[in-house]
Amino acid sequence: MRLSRYFLPLLKETPKEAEIVSHQLMLRAGMIKQQAAGSYSWLPLGFKVLNKIVRIIEDEQNRSGAVQLLMPTVQSADLWRESGRYDAYGKEMLRIQDRHERDMLFGPTNEEMITDVFRTYVRSYKDLPLNLYHIQWKFRDEVRPRFGTMRSREFLMKDAYSFDLDEAGATQAFYRMFVAYLRTFHRMGLVGVPMRADTGPIGGNMSYEFHVLAETGESAVFLDKRLVDKPIPAIDVDFRADLTPIFEDWTSLFAATDEMTTEADFRAAVAPDHQLAARGIEVGHIFYFGTKYSEPMGAKVMGPDGKDVIVHMGSYGIGPTRLVPAIIEASHDENGIIWPVSVAPFEAVLINLKAGDAASDAACATLETELENAGIDLLHDDRDGGAGAKFAAADLIGIPYQLIVGPRGLKDGVVEVKHRKSGERETLPIAAAVARLKALIEPERRDKV
Repeated sequence: MRLSRYFLPLLKETPKEAEIVSHQLMLRAGMIKQQAAGSYSWLPLGFKVLNKIVRIIEDEQNRSGAVQLLMPTVQSADLWRESGRYDAYGKEMLRIQDRHERDMLFGPTNEEMITDVFRTYVRSYKDLPLNLYHIQWKFRDEVRPRFGTMRSREFLMKDAYSFDLDEAGATQAFYRMFVAYLRTFHRMGLVGVPMRADTGPIGGNMSYEFHVLAETGESAVFLDKRLVDKPIPAIDVDFRADLTPIFEDWTSLFAATDEMTTEADFRAAVAPDHQLAARGIEVGHIFYFGTKYSEPMGAKVMGPDGKDVIVHMGSYGIGPTRLVPAIIEASHDENGIIWPVSVAPFEAVLINLKAGDAASDAACATLETELENAGIDLLHDDRDGGAGAKFAAADLIGIPYQLIVGPRGLKDGVVEVKHRKSGERETLPIAAAVARLKALIEPERRDKV
């Protein structure tokens, strides 16, 4: 993609309404535009990052055995009245009426609807276990939306819902999602630390939030710092096997939010040299809630003995529109964003230092073709402008690798590769540049763990 043909509205100044780094950088980098309080348009650069995050989530959900579908954003109030949540949910729910004056709502979550889908089609225990998920826009009328897409009113959410014959089966479903989440966040370049969490009004006795450590996190978290460097379950993990050992290994080390523990209890439970008190951004939440929805809504199957059994359910959420700023909060510097390759809007940027110079234009055109043929997701800055502005733009939008081409280097047959994260620069023969970038990028795509 040539930048001269791309839509990238960069801002030189930091907007006054942006309180945290990720919100500031997402606005300055032309990733989002605010349309109303807590409502944003995702511009091309931001939308590209969002889609890469979604693809990783889908990949790991599918790998774990979950099956994707898509449910409507607007739901009937009747389903929520069945579960008893319609009147209890609160003002965060946007209640509306259609032209026939039927009560509807813009879905803040999908437990009722997925239960209705299940009870309509699933009749026998032989169809279990089952995990259905979708990725859909949701709306919660937050009283104080803030921090950009970190806490917005309209947001994208991955919801997965498991259905099992009994608590033992539901527990294994919970463990499958636990492992899938560890892998999902790792592939995005994040350390997603599982923390014991309150189940709240959902109920049940298993609940874990996954937090990314960042200074601007909304939650105080306390953990055994060995969790930060703990090896992630490999790509060949067998999701059909008993995953209890992996779950118990991870949860044997202390990790909890300030809602679940006190600092004094934490200090008493963890050896001093392993203690880490920090701030965390919640990016995922998994919980088991048993028959809270299936019982009032009649979601049951015929068991092995021919008798009806109310199914046990769990719910598993990840917020892609929240993950984008979370990654930025965890990975940036004074010059801008530093994207991990796996979610970067482009893997490399080709910078023509002297657009209009015949030799520079020709070299960049050749390199553009070769890089794209090598499978590298490339942005080519072919604009007519100063080198300083081009470097500043490349640093701001955070593309992991910069390939810098100018008349001076071309005279010696060389180009320069800059590593955005480290600032390291390499001078290479033109013929070696494509192979070098491919060698740098390929292992960082995190297609495998």
